[in-house]
Amino acid sequence: MDYPILSIIVFLPLLGALLLQFVPREKANLIRGIALITTLAGLVLSIPILTDFTAGQSAMQFVEKQVWVPGLGISYHLGLDGLSMPLFLLTLVLMVIAVLASWSIKERVREYFSLLLLLAVGMLGTFVALDFILFYVFWEIVLIPMYFIIGIWGGENRNYAALKFFLYTLAGSVLMLVGILALYFTSGLNTFDMVALMQSGYTHSLSTFIFATFFLGFAVKVPMWPFHTWLPDAHVQAPTAGSVLLAGILLKMGTYGFVRVLMQIMPGEFVEFAPYIAVLAAISIVYGAYAALSQSDLKKLVAYSSVSHMGYVMLGLAALTQVSINGAVLQMVNHGLITGMLFLVVGYIYERTHTRDIAKLGGLSLKIPILGGMFIFASLASLGLPGLSGFVGEFLVLLGSYEAYKVYTILGVLTLALGAFYLLRAVQNAFYGLPPTSMEDFKDMNGREFMSLMPLVALIIVFGVYPKPLLQYIDPAVSTVLQMIRGS
Repeated sequence: MDYPILSIIVFLPLLGALLLQFVPREKANLIRGIALITTLAGLVLSIPILTDFTAGQSAMQFVEKQVWVPGLGISYHLGLDGLSMPLFLLTLVLMVIAVLASWSIKERVREYFSLLLLLAVGMLGTFVALDFILFYVFWEIVLIPMYFIIGIWGGENRNYAALKFFLYTLAGSVLMLVGILALYFTSGLNTFDMVALMQSGYTHSLSTFIFATFFLGFAVKVPMWPFHTWLPDAHVQAPTAGSVLLAGILLKMGTYGFVRVLMQIMPGEFVEFAPYIAVLAAISIVYGAYAALSQSDLKKLVAYSSVSHMGYVMLGLAALTQVSINGAVLQMVNHGLITGMLFLVVGYIYERTHTRDIAKLGGLSLKIPILGGMFIFASLASLGLPGLSGFVGEFLVLLGSYEAYKVYTILGVLTLALGAFYLLRAVQNAFYGLPPTSMEDFKDMNGREFMSLMPLVALIIVFGVYPKPLLQYIDPAVSTVLQMIRGS
């Protein structure tokens, strides 16, 4: 490709955010329109990536590389492979949906959409950066706008949730920076280039320490138990779009870090610590489900279910088999679609009822049947109903993990039943029965809400029935990861 398509897509939202600064604050609809056009343009520009990406090839594609700081070995290096391409495209899809979900934002509209677009730059850049300094810059860009999105446009306890999110993720980022610098000084290569470090067969007496710094940085972002406590607060207090992007993309940055950095640059250490990662993954699976079971807040229930579902992803990575890692990467995408949809519907329900307390809801399917149907659909996908995308990823994870971790896999299977129980109980209590007498009549889903939800419905069905389009990209890249691990 003759033009830098990745750079254009990554920095297009920054251009949109800068353009918004010249729009008068009172022209809210124009601001919303520019944000929507910017995100749609990024999605349209990604079509050549989808059509020109060579399935079956594990090497980086659409590579852009320019020396940035030659004396320090820092380069502007971007690229996509089968691990990052699905997450890159998922980010573009969810950004369009996040803008549509934010149409009801009334206060400081220009600032809100500027931060949302800046957030997109960080998320997109993280998945294509192939230089550690560039990777870290994009990783940190995500922190600031999300902090303000939660802290300004969040719920009643938004300041506490925003500060907790900031401190946890900043601590993880600082540890990751320590790991990056230690890797640079101990590798002897005088480079921050991730591909060069992958190919170097890196070993050093400080490898365990460096592995630990990266592990903690990524585990906070996933988040794995016991580093998860920031997530429920952030989700509950964040505006709807913030929750969608937190669950859909930010958590995947953590799991992507495990696959891209630890499994490929430090494969020997990953093999050594995989059993301990599997223990934490199993605890996350069970703890997240039991915590969700005890929630009365619909949004917090979905938040804890995310802890459980991301535990399956980490179990698949720790099992170190072709099938389990394929399932883990596939589940990253599926979780983004399904949980993003759940948070979207919960947000739309809250805009009508002004409550997320399941005990104060009831009979919603009589008042908003289409929106209620959307929540039921997303819940069925989340609990792993065959034919929907949630089933495929978790099935592959459990199938591939059984040989390595029989007990944890059986726990995972049993926990799926628990997940079905808490989701179906929430559906029954919130959408069936008699509505409270205090509950007024509501309008059902409008056109904007329909447009934001239908792409997710379509993708959840398509990838549930026919996951091959994703797996044909993921599988060769996973094979390369396993080759590095076997050669370590």
